[in-house]
Amino acid sequence: MKRTLKPLSFMFTLLVGMNAVSAQDSDAQRVVPQSREQVQLSYAPLVSQSAPAVVNIFTRKVVRARRSAMFDDPLFKRFFGDQFSFGMPEERVRGSLGSGVIVRPDGVIVTNHHVIEGADEVTVVLSDRREFDAEIVLDDPRTDLAILRIDAGDEPLATLSLADSDNVLVGDIVLAIGNPFGIGQTVTSGIVSANARTQQGISDYGFFIQTDAAVNPGNSGGALIGIDGALLGINTAIYSRTGASNGIGFAVPANMVKSVLRAALNEGQLVRPWLGVKGQTVTTDLAAGLGLDRAGGVLVDDVYADGPAALAGVSPGDVIMAVDGKEIIDEQGLNFRVATMQEGEEVPLAVLSEGFIQQRIVSLDLPPEDPPRNTQKLDGRHPFQGVTIANMSPRFNEELQINTFLRGVVVLEVERRTPAGRYQFLIPGDVIRAINGASVEYVADLENVIDETAERYVYQVQRRGRMQECTIVPNRSYRCNVIQ
Repeated sequence: MKRTLKPLSFMFTLLVGMNAVSAQDSDAQRVVPQSREQVQLSYAPLVSQSAPAVVNIFTRKVVRARRSAMFDDPLFKRFFGDQFSFGMPEERVRGSLGSGVIVRPDGVIVTNHHVIEGADEVTVVLSDRREFDAEIVLDDPRTDLAILRIDAGDEPLATLSLADSDNVLVGDIVLAIGNPFGIGQTVTSGIVSANARTQQGISDYGFFIQTDAAVNPGNSGGALIGIDGALLGINTAIYSRTGASNGIGFAVPANMVKSVLRAALNEGQLVRPWLGVKGQTVTTDLAAGLGLDRAGGVLVDDVYADGPAALAGVSPGDVIMAVDGKEIIDEQGLNFRVATMQEGEEVPLAVLSEGFIQQRIVSLDLPPEDPPRNTQKLDGRHPFQGVTIANMSPRFNEELQINTFLRGVVVLEVERRTPAGRYQFLIPGDVIRAINGASVEYVADLENVIDETAERYVYQVQRRGRMQECTIVPNRSYRCNVIQ
């Protein structure tokens, strides 16, 4: 076939003609706006619909200034009595501020745990400036969420519905509504910058929506909403070196809010379902050894006997790759997925076992309290007097925020004016393993082996993951050595 060469002038004319046609087409699509609505792009209708459900929260806490020990000295009191009023403890009121979201028309509000932590009084201010005292229904430090309730009378309050936060996509437009720096309700806009942020160290169930909408101190507990007006998450933290917004904010997803809200409305009892597995995140090195082409998933190290995972056939060495069809990247993601589900729910797991991806159906259950905690305060003339102890179990360990697989006797409290309190023979969180050669597995074991006539006590205690052996000679000496 003969090819005809065209001169450059012809090609230029052709290109000009094509551009002219394109410009004509474009002009044909452009029209002069016929109304204000066609000119104006605004979030105002969305804000007017959603903002009334976002509240300001103010807290008050009475703080006592420390009193000098000199004024409690008997010799000082003998000569001067209590005439020096400046030695008395001084009370100061410490305030803080934050935001919250009304999620039920009868006055149920979601905010952050750190907004109301330690507060003696909590005041909620609605968008119409009405103020109400709030009751704390449930406070959950592990998710950094708290549920409040106010009594605003018979008039139903404006609310935000909770979205399915699993449907949030990176790039979605979002609005953050809150009370930054206490200046009053403020709205900022941005997009979802990332999903499933799990390594931020903000809470035990960290699995956050990241946004670049400006979030500052005072926004905590406020709303992160989508363009449909539904609540995507509760603004919780920012990444900043100065305390001001750097465009990296984190919100607790609405699906976690739902689980905590469900517990709050169920008599305030928050017990999360569990799988009954202990594992570790599959890193790049582990992935290579397991024959995986990338990091991700949770390698099961241990399975609780007769727990949900064990009954479903999950074994040590398996890798949990997905829960209910949602990919698992790390251990925090696995914990989040399970924590947002309900007792009795049957959940499919995608598990890598013996080189193949297999499905396991797990019936979620609550962690058992076996053995019963049997909380006891030790009395008597021995170094452990004034120490409160209890039996460990998966349920109790969950409340204590420690490894649910640990067994033994845990120290809950130590009275300050006792030998253990003064010299820290034991501190809260210690796990007592043995005393004078006798193994301690239950509270009753410990009570039986304490001998008030003993001249020396040698005991083993697990403290912050390290085993120590300590020797006490009453009224004479105390020493500890790390043994593993």
